[in-house]
Amino acid sequence: MKVDLHNHTPLCNHAEGTIDEYINAAINKNIQIFGFSDHAPMDFDLKYRMSFNDMKKYEQDIQDAKKKYADKLTILLGYEVDYLEGHMDKRVLHADVDYLIGSVHFIDEWGFDNPEFIGRYENEDINEIWQKYFDTVEAMANTKLFDIVGHLDLIKVFKFMPTKDIKEIAKNALLAIKNADMVLEINAAGYRKPVAEAYPSKELLEEAFKLDIPITFSSDAHKPEQVGMFDKEVTDLAKEVGYTQCAYFINRTRKFLAF
Repeated sequence: MKVDLHNHTPLCNHAEGTIDEYINAAINKNIQIFGFSDHAPMDFDLKYRMSFNDMKKYEQDIQDAKKKYADKLTILLGYEVDYLEGHMDKRVLHADVDYLIGSVHFIDEWGFDNPEFIGRYENEDINEIWQKYFDTVEAMANTKLFDIVGHLDLIKVFKFMPTKDIKEIAKNALLAIKNADMVLEINAAGYRKPVAEAYPSKELLEEAFKLDIPITFSSDAHKPEQVGMFDKEVTDLAKEVGYTQCAYFINRTRKFLAF
């Protein structure tokens, strides 16, 4: 992948490796545009994100890296922001960054993708869970606060699949993404999870392509060795569906690169 916009740092408390190690891994993978988008702070689920006190350090560290590696690749600064009503903070939403990724990790404050809370699936209707998830993605898109949709169908992470038509479940969310003029990431992290496929699935990516929703690429790396992992798989997936270019952002302005 030439562009890789979703990667983390140890400040989120569940990633390993230094910023330099992530960047050198990207250089070794021939990535041209590499973005850090660590988990933004908020007043919920504090264990899995940086603190507000860390924001200045994070932003400065990435800005320093931009200068340090300017002759080798383009480095971008972003945040992955959890969409959770009542918990998002203006300090993050108005941060001076290249882009914001909007992600849904919670259904009614249930961290559905966290193995610690996997037991709750036993007591839920899987079709209702999937619909609630995509309704939340739709609400996130409707805010028009974000540039990129994080891992569109993350709800499939543990391979608990609905019996209803997934395209119908996700239909309104995709329309909202289109209306908000957002970019959809093809996130390779799914290959490292029980579901063993990219986010989103090919069938949802095909629906996005029909709507002319742009894409970008993401390793979602939490370790340097995960940078660029499954790059061929995600690039081939995009090409099979019909995409020929991917997006990136500089100062919240969208640009494109052919791949």
